Amino acid sequence: MLTYRRGRLFIDGVGAWRLAERFGTPLYAYSKKAILESFGRFEAAFSLRPTTICYAMKANSNRAVCALLAGRGAGAEVVSGGELLRALEAGFAPGRIVFSGVGKTDAEMALAIERAILAVNVESMEELEALEGVARRLGRRAPVSVRLNPDVDAGTHAHVSTGLAETKFGVEKAQAMAMFVKAMRSPHLKVLGIHCHIGSQIATVGPYKKAARAVAGLVRDLEGKGVALEFVDLGGGMGVAYGQGKGLGLGELSREFARVLAPWPEARLIVEPGRSLTAGAGVLLTRVLYRKQTTKRRFIVVDAGMNDLLRPALYGAVHPIWPERRRGGKGAAPADVVGPICESADFLGKDVRLPGCRRGDVLALLKAGAYGFSMSSQYNSRPRAAEVIVDGDDAVLARRRETLDDLVAAERGDQERKRSPAPRDCAGRSDLVE
Repeated sequence: MLTYRRGRLFIDGVGAWRLAERFGTPLYAYSKKAILESFGRFEAAFSLRPTTICYAMKANSNRAVCALLAGRGAGAEVVSGGELLRALEAGFAPGRIVFSGVGKTDAEMALAIERAILAVNVESMEELEALEGVARRLGRRAPVSVRLNPDVDAGTHAHVSTGLAETKFGVEKAQAMAMFVKAMRSPHLKVLGIHCHIGSQIATVGPYKKAARAVAGLVRDLEGKGVALEFVDLGGGMGVAYGQGKGLGLGELSREFARVLAPWPEARLIVEPGRSLTAGAGVLLTRVLYRKQTTKRRFIVVDAGMNDLLRPALYGAVHPIWPERRRGGKGAAPADVVGPICESADFLGKDVRLPGCRRGDVLALLKAGAYGFSMSSQYNSRPRAAEVIVDGDDAVLARRRETLDDLVAAERGDQERKRSPAPRDCAGRSDLVE
């Protein structure tokens, strides 16, 4: 996906500097080829038994990105009514959409039932009762899957660990069984499956093995009560190697799932990759504004900040940073790549070596295709970045850059405000907004 040609960085067949010139910076660029290749790897790895690959849309919910995966037959895992609407707009078949999350509203449940999605993953007894009430009012049967919390440590960052009993997600085995029993007795609910998701950025198969065994135990108990589930959803969270280290081996994971679920060959397996489908397919392009040296640190100030890419500030995440232009000379001293946000936490990289870096240069933050734009904000009243899809030697705008007018478009004042004309984007480049 990323290559240097005659010292210039290319994303597939398009020069990174050309993208920056055409669309401005900060800019998210996604490789169509890389996204589809990632999906193909999952299809190949999980071919041992009937499997539906439901893309976890929270990783990157851009409609153009989602449409690529929907076109390949992927399903979707959503966690809000907004994501459900985005999934339907992108072309995901309703019967291949699962709805997770601990805090679904009645309106969101009604939308899921009316659109006839595959299943609502319920995460508490009260939620199950609320779903039953919504289904009763609509005169429909709601498709149900219960999310089991297996009390498994995924060995990942505390902010993205969801399988331990002290987290807010899912229910423990005894309550899960009680919820299944209640759902089976209700004329307004239809039990279809069981769900489990233990976290994100999981680098080894061990935690999945423990979680899958816990799920299998409950499936076996349900079978004893005459319940045959249509699917077993073992979640996502497959780790990606951002800097050093390795990602999760999909083949090994698939074989483990197939082994544990062998007693139920008719039950469809669902997996929910998000990050592992899009992270490596995306880069964040940013332009160097200033260089600064103090008695303690060297800084490279760029036009992207923590509002554009929150992961370094939130998780201490490390994204490789490459210069768009390779210049000769020896390696420069380490520098912190920082943004313009008024927070000391506003950094994109620490102790990064960028030899020959100059004001106006374009830098590329790699593996930014997941939890980049989807977690971005307008903090410090900064319009959000544009997004483009790179397709071979061409690029198509997938989301226009927000304007200064967009910042206040939803706000109302008591009096008509008189504003001086704002540029189409913060750089004053009206030609860049399509």
